[in-house]
Amino acid sequence: MTLEAQIPTDLTVQDMSTSGLNSEPMRVLIIEDDSETAAFLTKALKEAGHVPDHAADGEAGLALAESQVHDVLIVDRMLPKLDGLSVISQLREKGVQTPALILSALGEVDDRVKGLRAGGDDYLTKPYSFSELLARIEALARRSAPEEAVTKYKVDDLELDRLTHKVVRSGQPILLQPREFRLLEYLMKHAGQVVTRTMLLEHVWDYHFDPQTNVIDVHISRLRAKIDKEFDKPLLHTVRGVGYSIRADGA
Repeated sequence: MTLEAQIPTDLTVQDMSTSGLNSEPMRVLIIEDDSETAAFLTKALKEAGHVPDHAADGEAGLALAESQVHDVLIVDRMLPKLDGLSVISQLREKGVQTPALILSALGEVDDRVKGLRAGGDDYLTKPYSFSELLARIEALARRSAPEEAVTKYKVDDLELDRLTHKVVRSGQPILLQPREFRLLEYLMKHAGQVVTRTMLLEHVWDYHFDPQTNVIDVHISRLRAKIDKEFDKPLLHTVRGVGYSIRADGA
């Protein structure tokens, strides 16, 4: 790879001085073998008010990510000793769930899917803007922050318990597959609101791009058959051209 393919573009002093200072300081682990790219990211993150650490190869990055607490990982895909996807998958196997942004010059859909399936939380292709990278890691840190301890959701006669993973409607238990449960949980968390397809891809499937499949339609159809079909009042509604909403009334 050429240096131009690795160094972030579209960065000004203003980008660095204003983008990150409105957020809480993050401790960020940069796993990047190119010394100039690593130095650039380290300097830019410091100027944005964050605390960067650096590992120059996959094995060192894995060891640092296991032994120290970070808010976000920035992981180059092509690394010596241990590639970036292997670093992330091994961390996930060991129970380390620190959000990870993958950096790569490989930008095809299959490449991004592999990265996300390996345990990555977001995927950014090179060359990239530092302001975009900063916005993405801040978003990852926000999503991983502890949420309010809501353990149960209720919409009309439909109830979901996050702790027991039980769903009941009108006293009747409903068996859901893990992805169906996660989909229903997200819809009920936003009951009465319209949830877009993009929101579902990001928060239920952890995709930050459109995989161009009918995966949402299939799961919505299965979920509707389980929570609505045998009952008098439909709760899951399609808002044509926008997304979906779960609510007690059909308005």
